[in-house]
Amino acid sequence: MDIGKNSWERTWSAKLSLRIAIFILALLALLAAMFLAISYGAKELSISVIWTAVFQYDATLTSHQVIHELRLPRVIGAAVVGAAFAVAGALMQGVTRNPLADTGILGVNAGATFVVALCFAFAPNMPYLGLIGCSFAGAMISTIFIFAIGSRVPGGMTPLRLTISGSVVAAMLGAISTGIAIYYDLSQDLAFWFSGGVAGIKWLHLKLLVPIIIAALLLTFALSRTISLLSLGEEVAVNLGGRIKRARILAITAGVILAGVSVSAAGSISFVGLVIPHIVRKLIGVDYRGIIPLSAILGAILLVLADLAARMVNPPREFALSAMVALLGVPFFLYLARKEKRNL
Repeated sequence: MDIGKNSWERTWSAKLSLRIAIFILALLALLAAMFLAISYGAKELSISVIWTAVFQYDATLTSHQVIHELRLPRVIGAAVVGAAFAVAGALMQGVTRNPLADTGILGVNAGATFVVALCFAFAPNMPYLGLIGCSFAGAMISTIFIFAIGSRVPGGMTPLRLTISGSVVAAMLGAISTGIAIYYDLSQDLAFWFSGGVAGIKWLHLKLLVPIIIAALLLTFALSRTISLLSLGEEVAVNLGGRIKRARILAITAGVILAGVSVSAAGSISFVGLVIPHIVRKLIGVDYRGIIPLSAILGAILLVLADLAARMVNPPREFALSAMVALLGVPFFLYLARKEKRNL
């Protein structure tokens, strides 16, 4: 057992300098992406204007108002939500050992969206904090339902069966949510959650959203070593001393929190949690002490750039953010599904 542990620790530290360089480059890329997203829009703004608007805000200047009240919370929101969806997907893939796992594909996002639709229909004046709680509850209920269905299938739960169960539940909840929107004449109000977007994120939302997501990310990082062991297989994890059951429950809970809270702010956005963890594993390996923080950074970059592209396709109109991400995610999913089928 000690030999296994020592070997595993050496694997983590062998290419530490390369990992540090990748993290630094990723952080610089994130800052560059956020700067571009703040700069470009219906009105292009110079570096000096952006700098003074951020650090010397003057409410009397229209350009400063555009940056401070519209673009800055939108870009920060896109980064935070992108990080949350990416880490949630990484957790699902690690805990279930399912390379196709993503909160959108597994139906977690659909559960959150379904409860949001119920809130709009029966409690239209609910405060945003209540909406966050309901969104998380919906994500948790759908997750429990999906795992229950997957484990009841003869032969036990496999990655492919879990993916199919999630897709079925997502389709069912999506259809019911659409029915609620039509019956209660909420199609316009719920269009944002169905298509996904960060245009509606304001500073008030971020004050509630950011602390919850940061707390969930810290929890996932604390669990990262055990999740790494889980991704190698339950028997390996037990032999190396991992606390399997508790870690699995906490990791799934953290992933559901990240997904549910993100859906309450940006709607249902799939494929971020599918694509990013696979890219990260190609860059730095399979240790979740590196996968979780780098997934957060790359997920933030992806959603910031996707939101920028959605704004720039046909200004001043905006392309649906979930559709923009899906342009990358769907081909990637089909590639992974085909690869997984060959491995069966």
